[in-house]
Formats: sequence, C-alpha cells, structure tokens
Amino acid sequence: MVNGYALDPHPSVNVVKEEFAVVFIPRVKRERVPSNNVEIVDDLQTAMDESNPDSNYYAAKVLGPSKSSEGTILYYIIEIYNAQ
Repeated sequence: MVNGYALDPHPSVNVVKEEFAVVFIPRVKRERVPSNNVEIVDDLQTAMDESNPDSNYYAAKVLGPSKSSEGTILYYIIEIYNAQ
C-alpha cells in the first residue's frame, strides 16, 4: 500500500514495482502523477543526470504503473531526490 492505496490486485501478482525515473512535476508536493509525466531510467545516477529542477523535471523513485478508478495510468512518487 502507498498512502492508503492498494496497488496490486492480488498479493501474488507483481504488477507494480519501484523504479527510478525523471518525473515532470509542476508542484513538488504531488503524491502521484500520470504515466506520460514519467520517464523510467536505469538507475538513480541517470535520473539525476537527466533531471532539470528549473524546468520541473526531477529525479525520483516511483512505484507503478497502476490504473486509477478513472482509467488513468499513474505512478506514485516514493521519493524526490533533487527538489529545491
């Protein structure tokens, strides 16, 4: 569970996973973002290298993808590494 949300449909199914990403976040205090705002990368260093906080692109650890009740594919932000 993340912030009270159950992400996997069943405990034996591994649908979502933690990954490093560069995330476009207009406001840093977001808990989740749509998948089109997330670029999954190989590791934290790559995320840090490709981030640009001045343009709202942050290195982050995310959990997802997960489908919202409205049908949107989301990623949940676990940690943002270079927020100012």
